[in-house]
Amino acid sequence: MSTPRKIFGTDGVRGTANTEPVTAETALKLGRAAGHVFKNLESQPRGQGRHKIVLGKDTRLSGYMLENAISSGILSMGVDVLFIGPLPTPGVAYVTRSLRADAGIVITASHNPYDDNGIKFFRADGYKLDDKIEYQIESLVFSGEIENIRPTADAIGKAVRIDDALGRYIEYAKTSFPRGMTLEGLRIVVDCAHGAAYKSTPCVLRELGAEVIVFGNQPDGKNINKDCGSMHPKLMCQKIWEHRADLGIAHDGDADRLLLCDEKGELIDGDDIMAITGLDLLAQGKLAKKTLVSTVMSNAGLEAAITAAGGRVVSTGVGDRQVIDEMLRHGYNFGGEQSGHMIYRDYGTTGDGLVAALQVLRIMQARKLPLSKLAQCWTRMPQMITNILVREKRPFDTLDKVGQLVTDAEAELKAQGGRIFLRYSGTEPKARLLIEGRDQAMLQKWTEKIAEAIRKQVGG
Repeated sequence: MSTPRKIFGTDGVRGTANTEPVTAETALKLGRAAGHVFKNLESQPRGQGRHKIVLGKDTRLSGYMLENAISSGILSMGVDVLFIGPLPTPGVAYVTRSLRADAGIVITASHNPYDDNGIKFFRADGYKLDDKIEYQIESLVFSGEIENIRPTADAIGKAVRIDDALGRYIEYAKTSFPRGMTLEGLRIVVDCAHGAAYKSTPCVLRELGAEVIVFGNQPDGKNINKDCGSMHPKLMCQKIWEHRADLGIAHDGDADRLLLCDEKGELIDGDDIMAITGLDLLAQGKLAKKTLVSTVMSNAGLEAAITAAGGRVVSTGVGDRQVIDEMLRHGYNFGGEQSGHMIYRDYGTTGDGLVAALQVLRIMQARKLPLSKLAQCWTRMPQMITNILVREKRPFDTLDKVGQLVTDAEAELKAQGGRIFLRYSGTEPKARLLIEGRDQAMLQKWTEKIAEAIRKQVGG
């Protein structure tokens, strides 16, 4: 793998829709390449008939264009396509397994604005592709090796629409909640971000007995993630007060993330959710190897809480894929990110905002405690996270003064048990700066200095 990647990023292919690499032309090539690779991974299809690939999407306008292009490429390679329409990313992963398909593809740019889009791939077992398979697909896209492979006549694939995909996912999600337990008596606010969960999450909560107040559930192709959802949770927290609700739930566009709001209107992020759920699993003896997997972005207080309860925290690089890879390598069953990706391997293969919400609701109902009380199970170290819009991603060590400022900040923060972490986003044109320590004024000082140095040189 000496050749650098050309189109795959940290989570599939992503960019501005109708601009390379997220064009109909490249999507067609990706469909052809994916069809060829998955057809040849196993000589025999997992189900009856030909090899088949599940194809889902979120609610973006450009999803129609990309869906048709990708499916045409897949069909041209003699592989069938199973259209499942708008469905959360974890739903696509589940349906891929449920239908015994040979792979799954979801067209989504997750938490990005509507004018972006992307393409994520899943293996037959519902896990994201490893680097080797991504590299094979990408090589075929650019090498032209498959141009001479042209099935004809009845060897061409056919496409069918799966009408019960949403119902399958809804029933699957409900199995992660204890049989016999209900959500009766709870009033829940749900913000679906005008995204892929606009039907599934409200439906599951209502079927489990909750009173549900829904917004962000009228997608028009252009309003996904716009001033709502987990990227803009302020509105959810306001709705808690308006409706005197017990809990608020916010997803991103493809619903693999979850942020919550307690009954007092306070935001509950991924670190809170990992603390609440991780400590509960640990107490029940259900946290595999007594280990929680998080990323370097998680607050130091999370590790302190888990350690004090007899467990441990393993930290990975940023991205739910890195968390999942670590879990698979060592047999761990729970991990997540501060941003709201939660992976419960006992129930699924990827981040699932709905399943994560049900796990917190299970604990609330079992312990008969409001969310605000549950969130007091750990103490957060002061932390500042700043997103800096950039026009280009030049290495930080090539930017004047930035490296020295980071070194100086690190030295001062270490004296009080703090840290600094600076990186570029893998999915957006942003630099992400995390500074953690016990002195809020010190955090503010170094945040302003480093952010300003970056803005002056590569600011967007």
